[in-house]
Amino acid sequence: MRWALVKVCLAVTAMVVIAFAVPLALVVKEMAGDRAFSDAERQAAMIGPTLSITTDRKELTRAVMSTEPGQEGHLAVHVPAADEPEHPALEIGTRRAPRKDVETVRKAGRASITAVRGGSVLLQPTALGSGDIAVVEVFVPEGEVSKGVTTAWLMLAGVGLALIVGSVAVADRLGVRMVEPAQRLAGAAQNLGEGRLGTRVPEEGPTELRSAAVAFNSMADQVVQLLANERELAADLSHRLRTPLTVLRLNAASLGEGPAAEQTRAAVEQLEHEVDTIIRTAREQRPQTQGVQTGAGAGCDVSEVIRERMGFWSALAEDEGREVRLAGVGRTVRIPVARPELAAALDALLGNVFRHTREGTAFAVDVHHSGDAVIVLVSDAGPGIADPKAALARGSSGRGGAAGALGSTGLGLDIVRRVAESTGGDLRIGRSVLGGTEVRIRIGLHLSAPERIGRGHGRRVGRQRRRTARRDAEAGSGRGGSGRGGGPCGGGPHH
Repeated sequence: MRWALVKVCLAVTAMVVIAFAVPLALVVKEMAGDRAFSDAERQAAMIGPTLSITTDRKELTRAVMSTEPGQEGHLAVHVPAADEPEHPALEIGTRRAPRKDVETVRKAGRASITAVRGGSVLLQPTALGSGDIAVVEVFVPEGEVSKGVTTAWLMLAGVGLALIVGSVAVADRLGVRMVEPAQRLAGAAQNLGEGRLGTRVPEEGPTELRSAAVAFNSMADQVVQLLANERELAADLSHRLRTPLTVLRLNAASLGEGPAAEQTRAAVEQLEHEVDTIIRTAREQRPQTQGVQTGAGAGCDVSEVIRERMGFWSALAEDEGREVRLAGVGRTVRIPVARPELAAALDALLGNVFRHTREGTAFAVDVHHSGDAVIVLVSDAGPGIADPKAALARGSSGRGGAAGALGSTGLGLDIVRRVAESTGGDLRIGRSVLGGTEVRIRIGLHLSAPERIGRGHGRRVGRQRRRTARRDAEAGSGRGGSGRGGGPCGGGPHH
């Protein structure tokens, strides 16, 4: 498109230059000839006063030689013979025109231009004092006729070339102004097709391309919204499955011994394994759609999401006699995390409290606001985690220990950590004021979208692959039990 515009402008400008330059060049040549013959007429007229006074050879010769053309041999005077014998015909200077042409001009009384070797001659009739007509011949060399024409033509050619070059440069700049927005639009469409859903196009350029950019951005926003709705639907489904599954597991543990009880616990364990497999598959596919979380419309109100999820879990806490405390959620603070992501992280932590602490164990959720981050504290009154570093190092669970015994999927802390690190924050485990485990989630507020996507991703790729293989092996081995709470590992939400 850019080169097509340049070619069109080049062709149009070249035609315009030719249309004006060729006639102008011919006019310049014609003006140069007119100037040369006008000078010849002026030089011929300088002899007129002398011829009107005398026809003496000496006087005429002196008058001819006093002129510049006469000195150069370019001026001649032809005086006809008089009736008296003492006044014969005179011919002063070098004659170049044929005698026939000279006689024709004398009889006609009109000036004439005749072509001769090396140029042209101007034959100018002049009246004598006796009433006869003399002819003054002025030779005009060919160089005088075309003097200055070549220079003028070169100047015209230079001006025409400059016009063509200037028009091509302007057309190229206009083409760039039109092509660059189109190229950005094409690149953005390619990026969107490759899964980078945070791609947007600057609304710049001509009106039509601005309209196309607006339409593209609107389409991308709708795609992001559709995917966000799909993830939210999946998150809601997992929430609805997790809560009754936790209740079933707790109830199955109290059935005692017997074939029916064992079958019930095995069915619950199998159901939990299938749900874990679905969640694990969803987590493994998430890096392909990370652009969604940083595109237009990403983000949520942390206080609103926490209030909603605490209301969800409070019903189960009341059934188990757990004391619940919620603080710091009265202020609206938007964080750069999609609503389903934050809800999934909270459910992972709160679900672990119910799964890995005894009934009646209190827990609390506190939200603290600072200038550049939001800190969410999930605390419980359980026995705590014996080795927090090991829990973080293995993602959420691992081989052996209480986590393995409890049949953890190894996704709890990994889900929470990914949410925190996607904003530039972090995840820490410590001892809570309630006596059990405290999980501290720091969520950054002012991290740009590219940093949120890239930070920590590269260094976690290999580790994530190892965790995935380990979790698949654990899931296949069928390890885990149905006991709850107590034991050496009954700590807070660490899976």
